[in-house]
Amino acid sequence: MIFEQHYLECLSQASYFIGDETTGRAVVVDPRRDVAPYLASAAEHGMTIELVIETHFHADFLSGHLELAAATGATIAYGSVAETEFPSRRLADGERISLGEVTLEIRHTPGHTPESISIVVYENAIDETPYGVLTGDTMFIGDVGRPDLLSSVGVTSEELAAQLYESLHNKIMTLPDETILYPGHGAGSSCGKNLSSATSCSIGKQRQNNYAVAPMSKDEFIAVVTEGQSAPPAYFAYDATLNRKSRKLLDESTSPTAMTLDEVLAACEAGAIPLDTRGPVDFATGHLAGSINIGLSGRYAEFAGGILSPATDIVLITEPGYERESRIRLARIGFDNVIGHLVNPIQTLSDHPDHTQRSSRLDVAGLRRAIEDVPNLQLVDVRQPGETEGGIINGAIKVPLTRLNEMLTTLDTDRPTIVYCAGGFRSSIAASRMIRGGFNDVSDLLGGYGAWDAATDTAPA
Repeated sequence: MIFEQHYLECLSQASYFIGDETTGRAVVVDPRRDVAPYLASAAEHGMTIELVIETHFHADFLSGHLELAAATGATIAYGSVAETEFPSRRLADGERISLGEVTLEIRHTPGHTPESISIVVYENAIDETPYGVLTGDTMFIGDVGRPDLLSSVGVTSEELAAQLYESLHNKIMTLPDETILYPGHGAGSSCGKNLSSATSCSIGKQRQNNYAVAPMSKDEFIAVVTEGQSAPPAYFAYDATLNRKSRKLLDESTSPTAMTLDEVLAACEAGAIPLDTRGPVDFATGHLAGSINIGLSGRYAEFAGGILSPATDIVLITEPGYERESRIRLARIGFDNVIGHLVNPIQTLSDHPDHTQRSSRLDVAGLRRAIEDVPNLQLVDVRQPGETEGGIINGAIKVPLTRLNEMLTTLDTDRPTIVYCAGGFRSSIAASRMIRGGFNDVSDLLGGYGAWDAATDTAPA
């Protein structure tokens, strides 16, 4: 058996290539949209990808099922309750799929979504103990899938949590302790609240260490898994819908069109948004006026999906050579609206200071002076609820970055504003969005709450 986990760090997303060496037949589970790695695996092992299985309709990324089917002729498959606009195979609960010696068993495991399935993998059809189980977003290492993402479309989080309880206890935790659990996500994903950085673990270890499968009643479980969930990025509903539909395929090979400054300015005048993918330090030293800063070194696509709209044209401003990567990472969440990139951005900005702005960033000492000296200061904490439980700066307004767009009108654009996050990355995103939204005086905190907390701990009594 060939078994490969393909892990995408920037989205904390796992997909899987499973092949039978005796027949050369292969399956891909939950592929990302840029499918070249799976095609490379198939070529390396001399295999044919015959089936693409989706464990559910993903909300956090646009899956590559259509791209992979187009490239290989593979059939797309979902659990039997899923409805798709494109041709797809329905997989029944308990159905077994033979690749030769390798056998897959489908188990319906609703709870994260109604159509969620898990896939039990047997290296040999006669094996009593499975090699592993691919749980999608039903169960993670140290956590389970959140049941609240569909609560706005007719299914309550409590109803899904009740289904999740049954799926865990009747379909997944009945597997032998030796079975290896392979989840759909790891730490950093917004699809759960307590995900481990590990990307595989035995069922036995999870039986010991995962809070969600500890002995408790169904009502206790519902209460535990529905509380304390972070606000999901705004694009989640868009992707969950788009993953059901026929849509345009991604061309991985093309880079965005190079644009002159005049062309970029004309596009912005027509409604496009300049997206600067450099780090906060470089962005602060000089950027195109009106730009939003989302650095490639972070959770770039996820943050972009929370701040930008998929219907708005985007012009990229990147370090030279990163234009294609910037475009593809946006395409992974279905944002195909990149119309080009600013050519020679550093030199262009240097040559046109009339179109260039600098960002205001304060250190902890500067923030303390502002708190003491600036009347009517507006302090904004853009961390998630789970982060702010550990403390906030006194007087701060909690506005999670994932909800900044919808909560922007609750803030005063005329008050001097200082925004902070955990370490200074998200605050640069938020500050740039606020400035674009008409705020007159915005700074962000270097080092974020971590720097503030450390300085407070070491301050003399």
